[in-house]
Amino acid sequence: MATAKELRELSADDLQRRATELRETLFQDQLKRRTGSLDNPADRTLHRRDLARVLMVLGEKKKAAKA
Repeated sequence: MATAKELRELSADDLQRRATELRETLFQDQLKRRTGSLDNPADRTLHRRDLARVLMVLGEKKKAAKA
């Protein structure tokens, strides 16, 4: 789990790559949850929050580049 401060140091490409990885992880978590093989449901919540954090920082970077 990375903080917003750490994420702001990454480039937009790195953030986009990390968002894609987190989306894939969430998809895998969803499949595991439906099949009953998800070990720790709290991990799914952490992945969702990480994705939101990454998307927030990515939006900030795009907005700053536009201005």
